Amino acid sequence: MRQRVLDHPFAVITAVSEGRPLVVHAPVLPSGEGEAFCLHFHLSAGNPVTKALLAGSPMLAVFTGTHGYVSPDWYGQDDQVPTWNYLSVEAEGPVTRLDDEAALTLLDALSVHFEAPLAPKPVWTSAKMDQAKLQALLRGIVAFELRPTRFEGITKLSQNKPASARAGVIDALSATESGVALAAEMRKMEP
Repeated sequence: MRQRVLDHPFAVITAVSEGRPLVVHAPVLPSGEGEAFCLHFHLSAGNPVTKALLAGSPMLAVFTGTHGYVSPDWYGQDDQVPTWNYLSVEAEGPVTRLDDEAALTLLDALSVHFEAPLAPKPVWTSAKMDQAKLQALLRGIVAFELRPTRFEGITKLSQNKPASARAGVIDALSATESGVALAAEMRKMEP
């Protein structure tokens, strides 16, 4: 599941305020292993989700992985219906606000993670910025750590269908540019 988060780090983050569900999207970076496993992210200080989390709202982060439409015609069986195959991860639990030093460390870690694939371009770091400007920008964000009390992967890849039907879906997905990644995930599950 950790790899799914690394592969699809842009999460839907939800919180609740006065009985109203709130949502925001943000990149999330996992760190640690076992009992030390946690997820780090930052949000705009003025975002309603930020305010709800600071007030103690529980949090749910949803990471949508590879996904796509499945036509019933691909199963090679009568009386089937369309569906959607997908991989996702859900993480929920309490959050802790990170101090300014940890927030800056997080920004640099996010930059390293997302800029590494842009090589040979040098990785952006906060050291490249005017420090007064950087401190002003840092005042506009709040960084958090989520220690999940529930961390669950959801896999819906036609596993309820017979092998011949799954093979039909894999073949059809493989023939489309948008379906290749989903077909590859389905192949990983085949015996």
